[in-house]
Amino acid sequence: MFTGIVEELGSLERRDGSRFRFAASLVLEDAKPGDSIAANGSCLTLVAKGPGWWESDISEETLARTTLSSLRPGEGVNFERALRANDRLGGHVMQGHVDAVGEILAPAPDLRVRIPPELMRYCVEKGSVTVDGVSLTIFGLDEDSFTVAVIPHTAAVTTLGAKGAGELVNIEVDVAAKQMEKLLGPLLDRLVVLEQRVEQLGART
Repeated sequence: MFTGIVEELGSLERRDGSRFRFAASLVLEDAKPGDSIAANGSCLTLVAKGPGWWESDISEETLARTTLSSLRPGEGVNFERALRANDRLGGHVMQGHVDAVGEILAPAPDLRVRIPPELMRYCVEKGSVTVDGVSLTIFGLDEDSFTVAVIPHTAAVTTLGAKGAGELVNIEVDVAAKQMEKLLGPLLDRLVVLEQRVEQLGART
């Protein structure tokens, strides 16, 4: 689990097939093979490390669902280590499981992002969303896009300050909203059926 509070702005050093080498320092201080590090919001497993670098093997599924496949050597990457049980929760609880790739419609500070319309039901006014691993607060929703305010500090210490219109970003919606939908869905379906039966009985009388 992560919080969406980016710890370090690193970069992609090189790629060899599915093996990615990233340049970083802070997130490596207490890291060991097997640990999780979020890269632009995507949870990756550290498999090797050295002075100023770490590597991860990225699956085809992750490459297909995120922007990681389009990273170029030297391009900036947002890094965050996994949340400890006793850490401050400065952002919101996120899994590092990217739901979709969004498109920037307008750059920071009022960053507007278009996402697949079917994900908009998980976005609410003043709710949380993760954009390239950054926890942000939603406002200005329409049928397929939302706006998030990127303060100068966040713009300076993450990739979001350098992103322009037309660029792609990783999106993770609030997992709590997805869980609630999953749990309450069958109940709501039953209520609809019950309502239909009541209407049918009323029509017969």
